[in-house]
Amino acid sequence: MSLTSKNNGAEENRQVPQHIAIIMDGNGRWAQKRGMPRIAGHNSGMKALKEIVRACSDMGVKYLTVYAFSTENWKRSFEEVSGIFKIMVLYIHKELKELTEENVRINVIGDLSRIPSDAQKAMNHALKTTEENTGLTFNIALNYGGRSEIVEAAKKLYNEKTGSGGSLDDITEEEFGKYMSTGGVPDPDIIIRTGGEMRLSNFLLWQCAYSEFIFTDIFWPDFSPEELAKCIDEFYGRHRRYGGV
Repeated sequence: MSLTSKNNGAEENRQVPQHIAIIMDGNGRWAQKRGMPRIAGHNSGMKALKEIVRACSDMGVKYLTVYAFSTENWKRSFEEVSGIFKIMVLYIHKELKELTEENVRINVIGDLSRIPSDAQKAMNHALKTTEENTGLTFNIALNYGGRSEIVEAAKKLYNEKTGSGGSLDDITEEEFGKYMSTGGVPDPDIIIRTGGEMRLSNFLLWQCAYSEFIFTDIFWPDFSPEELAKCIDEFYGRHRRYGGV
C-alpha cells in the first residue's frame, strides 16, 4: 500500500514504512498535569494505543513495535506497576475481538515470566488467538531491555555453535540478528518517542542502527493518528543514505 500526499503542489506516491516502533512516554506526566493519579495516564495511554494500532493496520504498515514495559520500569511504585498490568489485561479483554477481526497478529518481545500471572494468561491467550493472522504484526515489548536481549542472543548463538562444533569466527551480523527477539523482522524504519525526552532508554539497541529517530513533546495519551501521520511525513523528508552519499 502507498500513501498519496501533496508536495509543492504535486502529488507523490510514497510507500508506507514497513516497521514503526514507538516509545510511549509521558503517561504519568500527562496525568499529573491534570491533577490526576499517574495510573489515569496509563489508562488514557491504552486508549491512544488502540487508535494507533488501528491506524497502522489501515495504512498497511507491516510491523508496529511499542515499548509497553521495560526491565527498568520495575523500579516504579508497586501501585503503578500493578495498575499498568491490570490495564493491560483489560485492554486485551476489550480489544482482542477487534484485533482478530482486523487480522492483527500480536507478538511479545521480552521476558513474560516475571509479569503477574493474570497478565501472562491474558497475553498468552492473545498470542494463541491471533497467531494465524496475516495483517499487521503488533509487537509488544514487555519486560524488555535492549542490552539483555543482545546478551541472550549471544548466549543462544554461542551454545548452538559450540554444541554443533561450529566456528565462532564465522558469525556474521545477519546470523546474529536471527537470534534477536525480532529475528526475521525488518529493522524499524522509524522510532518515535513521545513525551519530550530524547533517548532510547534501552529500546531496540541492535535494531536501531539505521532507523530514523523522531522525537515529539506530545505526551502519549495525546498522540493521535494525525500526529502519527505528521511523523511519517517527517520521515519522508529524510534522505536515508545508509553510510553512502
